[in-house]
Amino acid sequence: MTKRRNGQRRHIATLAFYGPNDQHASKVVAAIAKQDSDDIIDLKRWVSGRNDVRQDAKIQAEIIAFFKQYDVKQVVYTDRIIGCPHEEGPDYPKGQDCPFCPFWAGRDRWTGKMKE
Repeated sequence: MTKRRNGQRRHIATLAFYGPNDQHASKVVAAIAKQDSDDIIDLKRWVSGRNDVRQDAKIQAEIIAFFKQYDVKQVVYTDRIIGCPHEEGPDYPKGQDCPFCPFWAGRDRWTGKMKE
């Protein structure tokens, strides 16, 4: 197990952006995991109605504070918006396209291209 000098475990963070299209991020999800594990130990979501979460200073400060709680030294993040902000299951039926975000219907969320 990876440890710091003071005996505390190291943590890494992930950051992913979501939006109604590939230009406007209305949601960001941050997760904390132990550096030597895939197990998520904490997760938080931030949503903004009008502002792009990537440009929202308040949300950015809250994310930094969240990371500081776990003394995060490494952040892994997506370089693009990777899907709609709604969650399959709670917001719309599993296996279906989101009815609120037609941009993502039939689109690969990792490449942004239409599926064949």
